[in-house]
Amino acid sequence: MKKVKIIGVPEHFNFPWQLAIEEGAFETRGIGLEWSDIPEGTGKMAQLLKVGEADLAIILTEGIVKSITEGNAVKIVQEFIASPLLWGIHVAHGSDFNSLEDLQGKTAAISRFGSGSHLMAYVNGQNNGWNTEELKFKVVDNIEGAVAALSEGSADYFMWERFMTKPLVDQKIFRRIADCPTPWPCFVVAATDKFIADHPGTLAHILDVINVYTEDFKNIPSIDKTISNTFGQQLEDIQHWISLTKWSQKNLDESTLRSVQNTLLELKLIDRAVAPIKILHTSK
Repeated sequence: MKKVKIIGVPEHFNFPWQLAIEEGAFETRGIGLEWSDIPEGTGKMAQLLKVGEADLAIILTEGIVKSITEGNAVKIVQEFIASPLLWGIHVAHGSDFNSLEDLQGKTAAISRFGSGSHLMAYVNGQNNGWNTEELKFKVVDNIEGAVAALSEGSADYFMWERFMTKPLVDQKIFRRIADCPTPWPCFVVAATDKFIADHPGTLAHILDVINVYTEDFKNIPSIDKTISNTFGQQLEDIQHWISLTKWSQKNLDESTLRSVQNTLLELKLIDRAVAPIKILHTSK
């Protein structure tokens, strides 16, 4: 049995992986896929890939592209979610902030530098005509840290996936004042260069299995109720999320990659764009 370490955020996007693991779909191919939840998100996952503590990651597109341009020996091996991620922009429920204009010049809580919450704060700032060089940040590690920071006032707003954060809105801990969708497919499958070189057949089997699961995921009987119960979400929220989400079984295309790199360059989040061959692994 070939052991493979894979990491991802503990969110409903990754539920197809959990199903496939629980049902033994990888084991039938001789693969012991060991999943670890990384609640800190993309910045932490990029670091774990870099130091060889994970072979594969389900990771935000913009975050791993940034990391690869900075020298992380990783490739994107496939799109995973083709639809945008809806980043909810949240404030403390009792705060005086009521609009995006109120947040200009305020402090954003982020899980860590290089994370999606960090990078998308720049996209949001650009969308609203703010001077992105003046953005301010408070590192909070995870959602629990963001709750503490917004509650005590050490940060003013927090961007996180809208539906995963909805229970905190329902509990009147957070208040969502706007959404900021990613301008590209949001999640990709990334693998270390070493894993790609050493285990190309195993990688191909893993992608074959997960693509079977994601292709038919929306048609699984009562999948909305299962996800609602698993993640403690309102059923209507999950049904809305499923209607908006599109899983992918194809490679990330070069035009999308150019868009990501151009945006990161414009926002001065990367120093240079690199050739697609340095980011995309296309042979399966």
